[in-house]
Amino acid sequence: MMSKEALFTRVEDLEQELIELSAFLHANPELGNEEFQAVNRITHILERNGFVVERGLAGLDTAFRASYTVGLGGPVIGMLCEYDALKDLGHGCGHNLQSPSVVGAALALSRLEDLPPCTIEVIGTPAEETTSGKIPMAQQGCFDHLDIALMMHGGDRTTVDGRSLAVDNFEFVFEGKASHAAVAPEKGVSALDGVLMTFNGMEYLREHVRSDVRIHGIITDGGIAANIVPERAAAMFSIRAINRPYLDTVVERALNVARGAALATGTKVHIHPKKSLESKLNVQALNDVLLENAKLVGAKNVTPPREKTGSTDFSIVTHRVPGACIRVAFVPQGTPNHTKEWVEASNSKEGNEAIITAAKTLGATCIDVLSSATLLDAIKMQFKEEKELQENLVLQ
Repeated sequence: MMSKEALFTRVEDLEQELIELSAFLHANPELGNEEFQAVNRITHILERNGFVVERGLAGLDTAFRASYTVGLGGPVIGMLCEYDALKDLGHGCGHNLQSPSVVGAALALSRLEDLPPCTIEVIGTPAEETTSGKIPMAQQGCFDHLDIALMMHGGDRTTVDGRSLAVDNFEFVFEGKASHAAVAPEKGVSALDGVLMTFNGMEYLREHVRSDVRIHGIITDGGIAANIVPERAAAMFSIRAINRPYLDTVVERALNVARGAALATGTKVHIHPKKSLESKLNVQALNDVLLENAKLVGAKNVTPPREKTGSTDFSIVTHRVPGACIRVAFVPQGTPNHTKEWVEASNSKEGNEAIITAAKTLGATCIDVLSSATLLDAIKMQFKEEKELQENLVLQ
């Protein structure tokens, strides 16, 4: 019978190596799809410990899978990690904590003498902050063979993910006609007017949608000089809602806002869809096991799931296989991510403690799943029921 105490001891034996990995990632922040140093460091550690590494998954240079197989058959457990940083900020989302946590759990499991037939996979998913490597990876079936998928994320409390928001991102590029803004304004058509009218229209739209909807945008191009009528202007918008069917209706109305703004200002608008993510599909049985193990290992500030939430590309995975993410406290509650506070805390004593807590939590959850076919069956049944519910969801 696998022992969680033995697993915890092996995680503790790895503590210095895991902290050094985190410190390296923190000191060498890399943007999405450019995480070459991070991937080299992570995969070399796994290879040295008997994992078989596949690089370049789904045509992404910094996506990988590292597998450790015992016996024939058995469950396949995937543990996903991100390692990209934020532009001009660094690891303000704590991604330098994820890989060490997952590597620690995977290595500790591989060193258990009585590990039953199974496959443990560490799956590296690049560019979470930008293009979302999980999108093409999911499209090419990189997760479909898993029995469960697990993740870790730093947080201002220890909890599991509840709902997340489905999201569609768009770029609106308006085309007008340049002219001298003082000498011949009547000969110009302002693309910026199209952008500004779009923002005004989005404000009116916000009044007549459900309270879970979020619409937010920025101007990315407003022209080149105040005395030139802008012939080009552009904006980026994110549109979110709790479920996809309702989001689709809001998106169509939002696109009509931009089309109407172009009509009203005499401009042309080019609509470019960007990233699109689903709402997360939750499996409570898997969430419960994660949170119980977090409590078992003494995680700090354990709370119910957050009431307010954003969007995550992990949601794509959770629509294909049962998935869950444990968020581990390492900053004071209420501290927002994507901030300097997170950058500093992710290379601190608290950040290092979160790595060990997460590695133990993930490893112990794997032990529970591998030890109980009944638990795994319950997780799969709940996943099937939840997926059918989401697929048959009606507007309300």
